[in-house]
Amino acid sequence: MQYDDNVKRRLKRVEGQIRGILKMMEEGESCKDVVSQLSAVRSATDKAIAYIVAVNLEQCILEEKEAGRETSKIVEQAIELLVKSR
Repeated sequence: MQYDDNVKRRLKRVEGQIRGILKMMEEGESCKDVVSQLSAVRSATDKAIAYIVAVNLEQCILEEKEAGRETSKIVEQAIELLVKSR
């Protein structure tokens, strides 16, 4: 699978957020603020996962249809990936 710049930007933003959280912890910021930022990271990561699965699913379905094969198994696998990521 080719990962486009959109998903890479999302993950670089998450990387920056993690660095910021570590800095907050080193500086003794409040638990509330740290947890709030961690929740933002989790949300951003969930969105990146959903985006990757959706793009991959679209590509796989197109490939399977071109080959004349059934696509229900691929949809099942995508759903399993999303459920597992939660």
